[in-house]
Amino acid sequence: MALEDFMKQAISPWMRENGPDSDIVLSSRIRLARNFSNVAYPILADHKRLEEIHDFFKKEYDGQSFDDDRNFSFISMQEVSSIQKRVLVEKHLISPHLAKNSQAAAALISENEQVSLMVNEEDHIRLQVYFPGFQLPEALKKASALDDWFEEKIDYAFDETRGYLTSCPTNVGTGMRASVMMHLPALAITKQLNRMTPAINQLGLVVRGIYGEGSEALGNLFQISNQITLGKSEEDIVGDLQSVVKQLITHERNARSRLLEQSSTEVEDRIFRSYGVLEYSRIMESKEAANRLSNVRLGIDLGLINNVSRNILNELVILTQPGFLQQYAERKLSAGERDVLRASLIRERLQLEK
Repeated sequence: MALEDFMKQAISPWMRENGPDSDIVLSSRIRLARNFSNVAYPILADHKRLEEIHDFFKKEYDGQSFDDDRNFSFISMQEVSSIQKRVLVEKHLISPHLAKNSQAAAALISENEQVSLMVNEEDHIRLQVYFPGFQLPEALKKASALDDWFEEKIDYAFDETRGYLTSCPTNVGTGMRASVMMHLPALAITKQLNRMTPAINQLGLVVRGIYGEGSEALGNLFQISNQITLGKSEEDIVGDLQSVVKQLITHERNARSRLLEQSSTEVEDRIFRSYGVLEYSRIMESKEAANRLSNVRLGIDLGLINNVSRNILNELVILTQPGFLQQYAERKLSAGERDVLRASLIRERLQLEK
């Protein structure tokens, strides 16, 4: 596939599938950090060595397939515009770090966008696998199989005592970050999530925004992931995260029920007011759009709104990001121009459902 193919649709093909508990858990992800054993980490390696890794992946894996992961496309960051990089970040196909670091950086992305591998990010290899809904064990199984496939041609930096060696000490061991993206509007509205976060942190997990470390939790979307990678197996890490996520799902559902029982009029007003604003506004900032879309999604999940599909809301969350708006307009836009176009696209997309 060409780069343009990844730019066409805001929502990745795998995201159109319904997964377990998809009313609350949007996606499950496993990310593995790996390095070549005989090459300095990207922060220290000379450009020539990083170029050799870049060229290795292009030669060995461009156009290749592994099981259901078809037609991997190799994309060199040197050939990608700043707007295109931003779109890839917004679709979670690459990290903000890779987008900024274009020195011999690249990405290897499967046709359905369920698998992507970042080359010369903080580590030589950052492999990530996504599944819709709450499917951490399934994501781990696929990531492990892909990891074995790549290891057939790569000698990983590995220590018998410490495990996989990585650029950042916090990734040493399994080199794995397991995470889920959750929509938790009721816990956010009732302020319960603020009280839960310290307890979650004490269990070796962290609550972050939609784009991971340092990002804001727009639209009540939160990423829950492990912090500990050393001293535990991959299965134990996933098991611990699963246990906490199950509790969060239960708490969120209970909070939604209580909101309907105790404040039904206020909840309905919040939801339908947001729907009306989205349907008729001419100017819409990104933060407001995310919050309004979150309210409408809550209305869909509660059965109050029946004429809008959940997938459209998933699509609009990404489509209304700055990169996608500029990709759609085929030019750089000022903040004000983005706000006008954002409102227009939301109106048009909602109109298609009628």
